[in-house]
Amino acid sequence: MKKEKVAFPQTLHEAIKYFANDDHAFDFLKSIRWPDGVVKCPRCGSKDVFFLSTRKIWKCKSKHEKQQFSVKVGTVLEDSPIALDKWLCAFWLIANCKNGVSSYELARDIGVTQKTAWFMLHRIRLAMQNESTEQFSGRVEADETFIGGKARNMHADKKGHVKAGVVGKVAVMGLLERNSPDRASRIKVRVVRNVRRHGLQREVKEGVLKGSEIYTDELRSYTGLEQDYIHKVINHAECYAKGHVHTNGLENFWSLLKRGIKGTYVSVEPFHLFRYLDEQSFRFNERKDNDAGRFVKVVAGILGKGLRYAKLIGKTDGDGLPKKAKSWWTETWLLNHLGFETD
Repeated sequence: MKKEKVAFPQTLHEAIKYFANDDHAFDFLKSIRWPDGVVKCPRCGSKDVFFLSTRKIWKCKSKHEKQQFSVKVGTVLEDSPIALDKWLCAFWLIANCKNGVSSYELARDIGVTQKTAWFMLHRIRLAMQNESTEQFSGRVEADETFIGGKARNMHADKKGHVKAGVVGKVAVMGLLERNSPDRASRIKVRVVRNVRRHGLQREVKEGVLKGSEIYTDELRSYTGLEQDYIHKVINHAECYAKGHVHTNGLENFWSLLKRGIKGTYVSVEPFHLFRYLDEQSFRFNERKDNDAGRFVKVVAGILGKGLRYAKLIGKTDGDGLPKKAKSWWTETWLLNHLGFETD
């Protein structure tokens, strides 16, 4: 009797039913893990492996440590005891919910603890990370914003250390390449140390091809870009747009980002902020695709990446508690987690 062929899911309801079948979930992840259909040992690269059907794992015939491996090995799912059907539902939700999914909501939806859901979401955000080094060109917007809570909403012990304005908030830099005939606008965002000239202009020069048009606001840190770019400035004290000279595309993205943080996540630690930027950037850049397409692209990003819980929380070798630094932007944290270099 032939198996009835089931179409790949296009909605969340269809995805839940489809991946509830263990074989469907396993075969899908296998196709992502080894797109050419040839299973290779992740330790030595050998194709000489055999499948243990009772446990759904493979064993390499070459003699070395850890000969047995599963479909999760070498991905962000490695060492996770969570079933594939729950993992794939989590991928679908975070890829397609415009304002994100909180760990409490995901925990209720798939039946895991909040701590487990939080860890799962951060691993999925790692899969969403855009590692492309392609530079933007054409018409590009550059802008910055600050992420952080309002001083009046803070506890008394924190309020005394935070002044009004942007002090105590985290600076984020964004670049947006506007629509072109062959694709929609794209964005790159990054946590930056401050909004001084050296840092912001370095981000622009790394992310934008020389000779492109750059649109910024009147912040003095952008002065000097005209040496390498066609630099045009919009003065927000006068108006928000003069023809195509504006930063409204990035302002729209900042609105989406802050709506998700304030409405869904409520509170985001500064040292995890870059992960939430990766999440929101992915959904923005893939907004023209459908739900199934975004889902497949996120799952395809699991390869060659890994995140351990100890690293996620900054666990020490001693008491196992998170590190207690005087301030989150210490040199060690910046260098190890955000890639900043000391001046």
